[in-house]
Amino acid sequence: MSSESRPVRSSDGRPIRLGTYPELTWPAVIVGWFLGTLITVSIAYASLMLGFGIEGSELAAIMGWGILRGVLRRNSIIENNINQTIASAVNGASAGMMFSIPALFILASSDEYGIENAELLTQFNPALMVMACIAGGIMGLAFVIPLRKQMIDFDRLAYPGGIAVATILRSPGAGTKKAMILLAGAGVSAVGYLIALRITGSDDPNWHLGKQIGLPAYLNVAFFLSLMTIGVGYLSGKGGFWFGVGGFICYWFLAPILGGIGSEDVSSLLENPNELKNALFRPTGIGMLIGAALGGLVAAFPLIMSAVRSLHDASKARDGQATESDELPAKLLYCGIGLSGIALAICCWWSVDNLSLPRAALMTVLGTMWVWIAGVIVSECVGRTNWNPLSGMTLIAVTILLVVSTGAVSTVPAIISAVLLGAA
Repeated sequence: MSSESRPVRSSDGRPIRLGTYPELTWPAVIVGWFLGTLITVSIAYASLMLGFGIEGSELAAIMGWGILRGVLRRNSIIENNINQTIASAVNGASAGMMFSIPALFILASSDEYGIENAELLTQFNPALMVMACIAGGIMGLAFVIPLRKQMIDFDRLAYPGGIAVATILRSPGAGTKKAMILLAGAGVSAVGYLIALRITGSDDPNWHLGKQIGLPAYLNVAFFLSLMTIGVGYLSGKGGFWFGVGGFICYWFLAPILGGIGSEDVSSLLENPNELKNALFRPTGIGMLIGAALGGLVAAFPLIMSAVRSLHDASKARDGQATESDELPAKLLYCGIGLSGIALAICCWWSVDNLSLPRAALMTVLGTMWVWIAGVIVSECVGRTNWNPLSGMTLIAVTILLVVSTGAVSTVPAIISAVLLGAA
């Protein structure tokens, strides 16, 4: 056999493929769907417990490498890239629903908020909710695609998550080893959680240390008996550290000072954390989110305009000469935004009774504008810190839409229609 016909092999004896690599294959798609479903279930639980979402791309890349290379003996890096893209997209598309739809069930099961006929909140149309989320996903993609070139080529944002995934994908054999470490970490966390519950003799995962040693209720010294929070700390890094520091400063220092202003009985207020939370934390926090978001939009406006001009220039260049381009046609993006906007208006209109079509259209316009704003803010935050503020963006969207829908219909339909568009 001549040297030209002899197969080229790697250091571990595996044949090295010469020519076109497999990319969009059935193994990659099926593994991506499977991992996406698994990651979504686990991260949905974590999101509901912690109050914010967790990036799933790194997890999908590690697990995908373990399955594709370790189990199926595949060796194409771009095939695993398809897998992790599908898996992380499945997880990302469900994130908006995690921070909106559970609110309907929480309101329906609690008497704290005094909503008449609150049990009707859970009787929304799930098909319309899913269709609205699909339309919102398409609209978000159409808005964010023009920003890609600006943020990556011009602003040089780091995108730490993307760098981590690229490192995993191009590390020979490292993906399989990291997948084993990942599974070992999952096993230790699960066993430790069950042992902690067994020792405490309760189904409550929180250890209320402050209550046991007689500390004031406001201090709220309780430990969550799960390694989930430690894992989130590893993933978030420095951004997560300062996020936590800000929470401690606000809760234990700023809030008592602000809560005591104008209050005749500060000690009574501090002994009732729920009262302080409803009176101060929620409205102040929502106001800060809205203010920061609008400030971020103003700061990012030149970036947006530059991105739109770049997209139009690419479209004109494509029309002028028959050459391939890595930019989608601007007309296609506008068409996607328009059709998804119409779908959102129809879903909102049909979601509840007695909501007029003009009011549904107005809510859709505001929701569309917020999808655009949130896309800029989320892209900037993820690009700089890998921290996704989607939960806050959803909270602001629901708040804005409630203002529009309230008065047109009764409380329950207003909440349902606002949450539907907020999820989108």
